Amino acid sequence: MGNENCFHCGLETKDKQYLVEDKLFCCNGCKTVYEILNQNELNCYYDFERAPGVIPKEFKNKYNYLDSPEIVEKILDFYDGHSCVVEFYIPSIHCSSCIWVLENLDRFNPGIKNSLVNFPQKTLRITYKQADVNLRELVEFIASIGYEPQISLEDSVGTKKLVSNALIYKVSIAAFVFGNVMLLSFPEYFEIQEFWLEQYKNVFRWMNFVMVLPVVFYSATDYYISAYKGLKNRILNIDVPITLGVIALYLRSVYEIVFDVGAGYFDSLAGLIFFLLLGKIFQQKTYNYLSFERDFKSYFPIAVTAIDKDGKEISKQVQHLKLGDRILIRNEELVPVDGIMIKGDATLDYSFVTGESYPIKKESGEKIFAGAKQIDGLFEMEVIHEVSQSYLTQLWSSDIFQKDTHKSIKSHVDKVSKYFTIVVLTIAFSSGIYWYFADASKAVYVFTAVLIITCPCALALTTPFALGNVLRIFGNNKFYLKNAQVIEALTKIDTIIFDKTGTITTNQQKEINTNFIQLNEFEQQAVKTLLRSSNHPLSRIIYDTISTPISEDKIKDYKEVLGFGIEGKINDFDLKIGSAKFLGLDLDEINETRVYIAINKEVKGYYSMKNTYRVGIEQIFSDLYPKYELIILSGDNEGEKERLLQMLPPKTQLEFDKKPIDKLNFVKELQDKGRAVLMIGDGLNDAGALAQSNVGIAVSEDVNVFTPASDGIIDAKIINKIPELLNISHKTLTIIKTSFVFSLLYNVIGLYFAVTGQLTPLIAAILMPLSSISIVIYVTVLTNYINKSSN
Repeated sequence: MGNENCFHCGLETKDKQYLVEDKLFCCNGCKTVYEILNQNELNCYYDFERAPGVIPKEFKNKYNYLDSPEIVEKILDFYDGHSCVVEFYIPSIHCSSCIWVLENLDRFNPGIKNSLVNFPQKTLRITYKQADVNLRELVEFIASIGYEPQISLEDSVGTKKLVSNALIYKVSIAAFVFGNVMLLSFPEYFEIQEFWLEQYKNVFRWMNFVMVLPVVFYSATDYYISAYKGLKNRILNIDVPITLGVIALYLRSVYEIVFDVGAGYFDSLAGLIFFLLLGKIFQQKTYNYLSFERDFKSYFPIAVTAIDKDGKEISKQVQHLKLGDRILIRNEELVPVDGIMIKGDATLDYSFVTGESYPIKKESGEKIFAGAKQIDGLFEMEVIHEVSQSYLTQLWSSDIFQKDTHKSIKSHVDKVSKYFTIVVLTIAFSSGIYWYFADASKAVYVFTAVLIITCPCALALTTPFALGNVLRIFGNNKFYLKNAQVIEALTKIDTIIFDKTGTITTNQQKEINTNFIQLNEFEQQAVKTLLRSSNHPLSRIIYDTISTPISEDKIKDYKEVLGFGIEGKINDFDLKIGSAKFLGLDLDEINETRVYIAINKEVKGYYSMKNTYRVGIEQIFSDLYPKYELIILSGDNEGEKERLLQMLPPKTQLEFDKKPIDKLNFVKELQDKGRAVLMIGDGLNDAGALAQSNVGIAVSEDVNVFTPASDGIIDAKIINKIPELLNISHKTLTIIKTSFVFSLLYNVIGLYFAVTGQLTPLIAAILMPLSSISIVIYVTVLTNYINKSSN
């Protein structure tokens, strides 16, 4: 074999050659890329061998600066010594084919664990193993398959352009050509028989031929590329019929000019591409104006414990954290920001970020990344980066934490859209063939008009924009959901379970009785210090009750058994704090909430508490009944049973003395009976039940309750709005269904006029983007209206 060029990267194959289907490749890497993209071979991996020819010449040495540890540290979002997380801005992402390629990078190399595309923001988030591939190799690889990332340390937190310069150039050229071709075609429009015009009409036609070339071969290239990539991956996207329409108009026009049988359709062709591109710009600007991105419009309604300059502990919302703030992270709490470990015991679980659960010890002075969960005791850290809402959102929405759900509206729409193009192509070719024999002059017009006017975009955009706008509305009301699918899941709920402590009761006004316990100053100090590590509502109440300062001594052997209590050693004190069962006490039935204290195996007494129920809790249950089956699921004893029976609707089911595992099993039993369960509870202590339920909502009240197990977080102050929020979810689904009807009607009516030859491709090109925009505005306006009417 001679030195031929590689089919994939274009470099000379030289001595090392691979042959697949008569195609030469310079290396196993290029061969693998081709096989995966074209044959969906899932057992192939990209070979990061450092042999000449693996990376195209234009990328050789371009990214050598990524070998610098200082630069890599600034670019990486996360690094724990094993796994790395990095996010790139990739301007060339523009279609579903791009998403498919970029979200399947793990099939190229086992070092890449997963990749996630944010299509509106054109970003790619990759988790990879440092031992298998470094950052430079990763960037070179992504660039070599056509998705070169835009890396800039200066604008890493900046915003991206809403409309690219390339698109502006393309639409400008199309506009210029469209206007001039129409000007040169006036004699053809009015059939003027003036001698001079008749004498030079062929010159005008050939001028049109030349002028339209940059429109066909530059302005319309995005449609060709998208159609090619779709077909390459066996996907019929909407750009396939558009490309066919453009090619049909162009070839027909060239035929008429070359053989002097007519003036061609260059004016319609230039106008078609111009209005398609103009519609794309208008769509992008409209979508950005109606953006439902939540990053800077609403925040997780959660708080962390900050330590002020005087050493006083105060509650602070995560979005208000600033550089240099010192915060306290307790057992089972999530770290919301990047920071430096100051003091305490930090044993972190990064499974929220990497998907792999293994404990990592951190010492004073070491960096801690956002997304870690503290699993042993507590520690103090100093904030070095302000909270990144988008980062936490992406982690929360990771596939690792997704629940198995029934098919959603979106999945049905995707299925319809998949076959939509096939149906459109069939109708277009059938209509073209019919008109070829009925009236050949209309055949190309009809064929192209059918391809352009029928568009599934309005159908596909309805669901994400309706649900996305409701996400934004909920976020502004301090009801934060993991993703849009949760809204749809809420509409299927028929059973609602409420936890009692910290959910329907408030921690801020709880009545506590300290008459049944006697502790000296040193014992109080030890008890308060141990309670400081726990985030349980009862622990926080007792902690706030004890006025003695905390001890500076280190807690040893800290352990928390969710739903039971905590234990640990401080100096000479061996402490156990929790329920009677946790302390091994055999007591008669207790009809009140108690927290027992044992020091050095001696029971010192207990704190008794009387619950204060949230304002409006009776109205909440009244509004939900009888539409939903209502259940109270509590880990406490039956001390509040009679009081609850008087407050709640008659058929409300009350369950007491339920451990966390009992709550999980209770939810599962209901689901086995065909019930769709909404669980509303404590984000940490009810994590199992929240994860098991169809929808799990954590209630936040000045504590860090964020957990990936939940599908949403609601601020305790608006818990009385739950009936309204559920009602908005149901109305949103109705809006989506009506918009489907309008979208289908548009396509049916448009098809009628196109098939019967009453619609030109030019008008079709104007109507296509207008249909998408009108649907988007329709669902956005109506979802805003139902929110205002519910308030």
